[in-house]
Amino acid sequence: MSFTLVAMIGVLALFLLIILQVPISFAMFIVGFFGMLHITSPMAAYNIISSGIWEQLSSYSLSVIPLFVFMGELLFRSGITEKLFAAAYAWTGHRRGSMATTTILSSAGFAAVCGSNTATAATVGTIALPEMKKFGYHKALSAGSVAAGGTLGVIIPPSAVLIVIALQAELAIRDLFIASILPGLILMTLFVLTIACLCWRNPAMAPAGERSFWGVRLASLKGVVEIFVLFTLVLGGLFAGWFTSTEAAAVGCVGAITLIGLRGRLSWEMLWESLSNTLRTSAMILMLVAGAVVFGRFLTVTRLPFMVGEWAAALPLPAIMVMACVLLIYVIGGALMDAMGVLIISIPIFFPVALVLGYDPIWFGIMVCIVTSMGAITPPVGVNAFIVKSLDPELSFGDIFLGVGYFMTPYLLCITLLLLVPDIVLFVL
Repeated sequence: MSFTLVAMIGVLALFLLIILQVPISFAMFIVGFFGMLHITSPMAAYNIISSGIWEQLSSYSLSVIPLFVFMGELLFRSGITEKLFAAAYAWTGHRRGSMATTTILSSAGFAAVCGSNTATAATVGTIALPEMKKFGYHKALSAGSVAAGGTLGVIIPPSAVLIVIALQAELAIRDLFIASILPGLILMTLFVLTIACLCWRNPAMAPAGERSFWGVRLASLKGVVEIFVLFTLVLGGLFAGWFTSTEAAAVGCVGAITLIGLRGRLSWEMLWESLSNTLRTSAMILMLVAGAVVFGRFLTVTRLPFMVGEWAAALPLPAIMVMACVLLIYVIGGALMDAMGVLIISIPIFFPVALVLGYDPIWFGIMVCIVTSMGAITPPVGVNAFIVKSLDPELSFGDIFLGVGYFMTPYLLCITLLLLVPDIVLFVL
């Protein structure tokens, strides 16, 4: 049996295990391990797998994951979401659709200190959905703005997904963070413009609120300035070269604890809950990384990624068409399973394809992050849609998916723009 056939059987077996609801990390480990046993000797398989896992998990750069997760957990419990929402509403609340716009802006702000799409949707949605219901907003617009805004959590740095992409593709975390800022702001702006267009076409979807006085607006910034300073210190210091990625994450943790302490909200209970959730989230990510190492070693030995790259380069099609097909695969994968799982499985296969086609690895990392984040609001899975449903059981899935459908157009516009003009991602590097 040829190595290529073994690799293809392994990929099919992986998806079969996932369909049978085996955790992705275990599924990758099982397929990779038994695949290595088949094509090499048992001793060689044990040595390759053990050395690969040890090399990856003992890496100093991997410590950035629990530190950024811990910072997000602390700020999640600090009450920052209410401050962000109040500030955004004070400045934009007098316009039609302002509550939905506030939801998008608050999601972007929370994403900048959280890095998780599900946490962003759940936290902002808890506040935004009751407020929009009170003001008589259309159900679909309310649900769509919360679900779509939550996806900014994996695009705007710091992002656990970007960190995993960097580790998988052996890229600099700093470069991915820098490159993701402008695309994240473009997507956020397109979301806001979409809300404005919907309200212009149908003003009844989103009634205007009351105009806030300038004193209220300025007072609302009091609870937000500290977070902005922390965000600027962490990412600004990282981009300026003052800190490494791990040091920036550590500074963020110390800064978050300091801010919460100054507000008088720091307690042993909060620290315990933050640490517990950090351990669970970090363990899940590290298990995914370990499984990806084993599966990646298996694919490397079979040379499947390189053969796919050579095949793609030989196609009688422009490189941009081939890349569009690759991105379509990511859209479908993101709609069927968690974005992190899609990236962990697919990067070893499609990263060599992007390099063979002549695309910059940083650009490719940002693109797949954005495309798979769209999967968080795409039927049939759309994890953010289920989060919105859990926050407000009165919302039907018809309303929710109608709402997220409004925000598919800005996603497609953003992806098309970055595909046609890659320098938007790369000019800041």
